[in-house]
Amino acid sequence: MRRVVFNQKGGVGKSTITCNLAAISAQQGKRTLVIDLDPQGNSTQYLLGAAVDDLEATLADFFDQTLNFKLNPRATEEFVVATPFERLHVMPSHPLLEELQSKLESRYKIYKLRDALNELATEYDCVFIDTPPALNFFTRSALIAADTCLIPFDCDEFSRKALYSLLENVQEIKSDHNRDLQVEGIVVNQFQPRASLPQKVVQELVDEGLPVLQPYLSASVKIKESHEQAKPMIHLDPKHKLSQEFVALHDTLARTYGA
Repeated sequence: MRRVVFNQKGGVGKSTITCNLAAISAQQGKRTLVIDLDPQGNSTQYLLGAAVDDLEATLADFFDQTLNFKLNPRATEEFVVATPFERLHVMPSHPLLEELQSKLESRYKIYKLRDALNELATEYDCVFIDTPPALNFFTRSALIAADTCLIPFDCDEFSRKALYSLLENVQEIKSDHNRDLQVEGIVVNQFQPRASLPQKVVQELVDEGLPVLQPYLSASVKIKESHEQAKPMIHLDPKHKLSQEFVALHDTLARTYGA
């Protein structure tokens, strides 16, 4: 099962949602891989902490390899790194991804990620793909490679207006490149139930028939501590309300769409 977490708007919690769902998947016994396609590398930092300074191979090396013929190329699994958490691995990001983008696009390497995941298909039960906050080469590569798309939503009016163009873009990629791609749902993040605006905005999405997932993820300062310690919530504080919301969301996805 391959899920891409995508929103063209930044700051909506893509990396947080990616890593926490992946950590729960791994804790529940599934061999889980996170692919961090965002040059900012937030998911990489979140899962590896200080170990990011010792990486020998990243996704930048993987994509660079697709641009240059090598007599003895590295196997895809050599770009995968173990995290401190059992059964959870990551293909780490690197800032050089930004520089490679135009070359990859001009040489039409858009299917290379899908090919790589096909090679790793027997090694992992589920894959979570974190993406940049833009519909660029890396995001399109992810949508072409994925089975489903999760859309984080942070409960403001700008996000609601951007949502419609995002859904159109996903539909276009589905039509042109990946007919099996499904929008798995909208993940409401940083929800404040006592504030009227978030309730109003989310209810409008529900009333329009959009696939808003339950439960909503609460706003919490605890997530900053989770980032700082490089520990997903299920490992930092499994009894915390937000941890339990992530578990419930993960289980909803698993029941509806598979592992």
